[in-house]
Amino acid sequence: MNEDTRKSGIAFPSGTDGRRSTLAAGRDIFAAAMAAVSAEAAQAARAERNWHVGYMPHVRRAMELGLTDAEAARAIALAGLAALHERFDFIRGGETLSLSLQAAMARPGAVAFETVTIEGSGRARPELAVPYRGQSLAGDTLRRQLDAWVAAGNVEPSFAAAIGKVIAHPDWLDLSDWHVAVLGAGAELGPLPTLVNWRANLAAIELPGTPAWGRIVAAARAGNGRVLLPMHEPLAADDATLAFKAGADLLTETPEIRDWLAALPGPLAVGSYAYLDGEAHVRVSLAMDAIVCGLMEKRNDVVPAWLLSPTDVFAVPEEAARAAMQAWEQRGAKALLQAPLRALSGGRFFAPNVTGLVDCGGGRAGIVDALVAQQGANYALAKRLQQWRAVAAGRRVSANVAPATRTRSVVKNKALAAAYNGARHFGVEVFEPETANVLMAALLVHDLRSNASAAAHPARLLMDQAAHGGLWRIAYRPRSALPFAAVLGLF
Repeated sequence: MNEDTRKSGIAFPSGTDGRRSTLAAGRDIFAAAMAAVSAEAAQAARAERNWHVGYMPHVRRAMELGLTDAEAARAIALAGLAALHERFDFIRGGETLSLSLQAAMARPGAVAFETVTIEGSGRARPELAVPYRGQSLAGDTLRRQLDAWVAAGNVEPSFAAAIGKVIAHPDWLDLSDWHVAVLGAGAELGPLPTLVNWRANLAAIELPGTPAWGRIVAAARAGNGRVLLPMHEPLAADDATLAFKAGADLLTETPEIRDWLAALPGPLAVGSYAYLDGEAHVRVSLAMDAIVCGLMEKRNDVVPAWLLSPTDVFAVPEEAARAAMQAWEQRGAKALLQAPLRALSGGRFFAPNVTGLVDCGGGRAGIVDALVAQQGANYALAKRLQQWRAVAAGRRVSANVAPATRTRSVVKNKALAAAYNGARHFGVEVFEPETANVLMAALLVHDLRSNASAAAHPARLLMDQAAHGGLWRIAYRPRSALPFAAVLGLF
């Protein structure tokens, strides 16, 4: 995209020709991040003429440069975040009043939101029950399923251990002592539908006028918690009117949302879950980051939370890396059948997932490059932004890899939908949204309640408690097998 599609709110930086090129901005942001530790890597990114298809090696390189040295990882993260906040614009009243996002967030919001609170009518005790293939898993049945997922390589043992702690401490589920801001309250993988039944105090941020508000208001009424709605005017009305009037725009009301959340009692968890298509995903991710950053500057009791995409580049635990390498070596007759395709494709098809071990934070790790071309360079930048903030936060965070899930945003892409249907043939389990939603909400509870010590290296923070669906342990680099999974999925 090479045009400015919005006349207000967060916008991509303008180039010397006055055009707002999303791809040029992404290339420059990654170059700025890597320049903190490697001028050579930064120059290689800047020299990439076709970022649309050539971005993947540079995304991987940005991760690799910080593997052996935790300070290098933090330097890359801080430089990338600084470039995003300094270079992106925040427009109000037309181009003549354009500021950098950083400058705009340094000012107080122009207006103050009113608050409407919905008290849930439910009285049920919070319970961890995971819907899965027509069953409701709890207690020992859930523990057995966790063991099965670990045995199948769909989740890491640390994920099962964390959920196991929540099972063992049912009192953790009562979140009446927490406020949780849900940025993107209508997101399928966002925790609101679950936390609304765990007595949480939820501050719901969603775009006004969207169908999601009907579901949010109904869930709030039926749940046992409290849901706070931002309003542009004081209003005592029926639920239909609330669903029509409630909401705030992350892209255009970023400072106002920050100020509204800053006034909430603590402790405060702030989850970033909003998703938009294409270049808008970068802008809404940056909006959420600006809110999180502003709240952390104002308060010490803020815990940021993200769900990280499994289709990204990660350092993975040594055990997972060895499992992937072993799966590659044990292909047997498949290797002979795949050899011609590998040769004809120049090694692009059926490439090994993990090719060796590297030093990482005093131990060994593998590298899994699960980037998917169909998701594109803007998606990669948006998800990298979240990783950078988790690395740079300097405080307790909840940053967990969520499994590949059949959300609406995925299945509307026919190629990805077909690949998800065929993924099981390659050892990957794709989760249904209702299953992933409850599991990841339970993981958030674990992170808020647990006193676990911080990871020694940022990469280990991101690899811990991962529910990757199998992408870290299969034989093949995911995108090298994706076309064949799609073909199988079609039938």
